Amino acid sequence: MFYKPTSLSSVSIALKNNLMTLEQYIEETLERISDIDSKIHSLLPERGRMKRLLVQAKALQEKYPKPNQRPPLYGVLVGIKDLFRVDGLPTKAGSKLPATAFAGPEAYSVKLLKQAGALILGKTVSTEFAYYSPGPTKNPRNTDYTPGGSSSGSAAAVAAGLCPLALGTQTIASIIRPAAYCGIVGFKPSFGRISTEGVFPFSQSVDHIGFFTQDVASAVLASSVLIEDWDANIRVGSKPRIFMPSDAFLVQANYNSYNRFYEKVDILTDKGYEIVSYPLFKDIKTINKVHRELIAAEFALNHKDLHKKYGELYSEHSGELYEQGRKITKTALLADRALQETYRHSVSEIMRQEGIDIWISPATTSSAPKGLTSTGSPLMSLPWTFTGLPSVTIPAGKSSHNMPLGMQIVAGFGRDESLLQYATELSQLISY
Repeated sequence: MFYKPTSLSSVSIALKNNLMTLEQYIEETLERISDIDSKIHSLLPERGRMKRLLVQAKALQEKYPKPNQRPPLYGVLVGIKDLFRVDGLPTKAGSKLPATAFAGPEAYSVKLLKQAGALILGKTVSTEFAYYSPGPTKNPRNTDYTPGGSSSGSAAAVAAGLCPLALGTQTIASIIRPAAYCGIVGFKPSFGRISTEGVFPFSQSVDHIGFFTQDVASAVLASSVLIEDWDANIRVGSKPRIFMPSDAFLVQANYNSYNRFYEKVDILTDKGYEIVSYPLFKDIKTINKVHRELIAAEFALNHKDLHKKYGELYSEHSGELYEQGRKITKTALLADRALQETYRHSVSEIMRQEGIDIWISPATTSSAPKGLTSTGSPLMSLPWTFTGLPSVTIPAGKSSHNMPLGMQIVAGFGRDESLLQYATELSQLISY
């Protein structure tokens, strides 16, 4: 309904080469925000947004008057999930707590964006503490449906064309799921490749920084800025060796999502790709349980002082998670962390032994649920977040009720550059 094609790659080229002025770009974007964000609620309100951006744009123009000297994201407007600290903008982590509770130095990832010439459009809506309780954000594809969470506002803002790039976080499925629900690209790099410094934590053992774009080429551009050791010279060879986890993991997807996924698998097979089923997560229920216990325990540790002071401002769901996490012993937490390392090593070893380049699966168990009471199931992303492997979702058709579906693609730990090259290849074959 409110989707608008807006490629980061195209916008950056236009701005760097004066094909569009910064003033025109900012004014047109804010006009669109005025027209539609009251309907999708992706951005947090900000007084004086236009004035702030025009002042910053003028300073940027004075700093980089020559097009050939402009940085890669010159003038690009970027949305920032309300877990990241941004100088001059309050951080509340989607909660009712005062901004002073989250004050501190600006997030390192935000600094990298600014150094690359980006302008911060504003804060995007997050579920409370990046957990369960949804905000007001609606899906731009159809406002009767959830955009997913917890990076709801970032996904919706990119899908609606309010910004071509937005930052998010993923502790279970908070990038891959909303990207799939909104029909865009979501990229969760390998654990630790983008610094979490300056981002309010959920669970340090599994928190990932990632982002949303509308196409894979744009994800490559964003990665070259946000991942400091990004190697643009890495090149993949012939068709990737593709595996898909089968059995207990895959049947977590509903009938419609499962069938649509296999339609895309058939397309790839017809194009000459060999796709092998492998029972990777036969013990998926154990992985799900351990992951949830791990994040609950670390959530409680992160909120110990805040809950003591502001506990009455927590939602019921966040309060319950805090109490659940408090009951988990240090011994159990250490055991969960050790099991996480074991699984990461095990998956990496299987990939090495079998010569696996990428795994593919449905990005979500279903298309976006109707209504805003739930942000949907995170189960298709959970084991990849648990093991810290890089994952990306690309648009992969639509459900029976005309809502987007995504294909999730996963590579070996640290092989983010290869992953996005494979994603580029596959997206040309299976997108709408």
